[in-house]
Amino acid sequence: MENRLDLGQIIDFLKKRLKEQKPGLAAQLKMCPQPPPSLQISPEDGTSCLKAAVLVLLYPKNNQPYLVFIKRSHLVHHHQNQISFPGGQQEDDESLEATALRETEEELGLSSSSISVLGQLTPLYVSASNYLIYPVVGSLADAPHFFAQTEEVAEIIEVPLAHLLKEENLKKEIWPLRDRVALVPFYHFQEYKIWGATAMILSEFLSLVEKFIISSDNESG
Repeated sequence: MENRLDLGQIIDFLKKRLKEQKPGLAAQLKMCPQPPPSLQISPEDGTSCLKAAVLVLLYPKNNQPYLVFIKRSHLVHHHQNQISFPGGQQEDDESLEATALRETEEELGLSSSSISVLGQLTPLYVSASNYLIYPVVGSLADAPHFFAQTEEVAEIIEVPLAHLLKEENLKKEIWPLRDRVALVPFYHFQEYKIWGATAMILSEFLSLVEKFIISSDNESG
């Protein structure tokens, strides 16, 4: 798998593909707990929602592409102790891309100027917190040095992209969730379980990477 995941080629593919029609809700719902939350809205209905942006960040490490996640601390207002992409709430007069970059710089100590923005995935509404999340995709040319902002970030979790694409690392378990018992799909990495909104965003991103692999195979064939 690793030798099929050339980071430069993936970045070039995403720059073009993120300007076209995206996999969208169909890809996101593959990782939605079942039964799903009762409240669902579309981005067009989101005027009463809080807006937030997260960064899906690709970078080289150990000669292969990686993604970074954070485990939120118990001190944050929403999604305490959960695994997420770096990100947070949009501030006044700030673009969503600027939000994702600012929050990443604050949480991970990573200079915004070092990140190349490739585009955006499909916005996702999270009823539990009333946030409409805008996923921004970015890349780094070199392996980063992270410095966690410990009030918000309990752990920094770096995951090889190839690991997330392996079917055996996609699991499902029955969990109690708020007002219901649900079958929860998640991506398994070491002792971590990536689920919920983060997994739904990741699912759409990985579906694009899978399209890259298919197109690369077709070209080589």
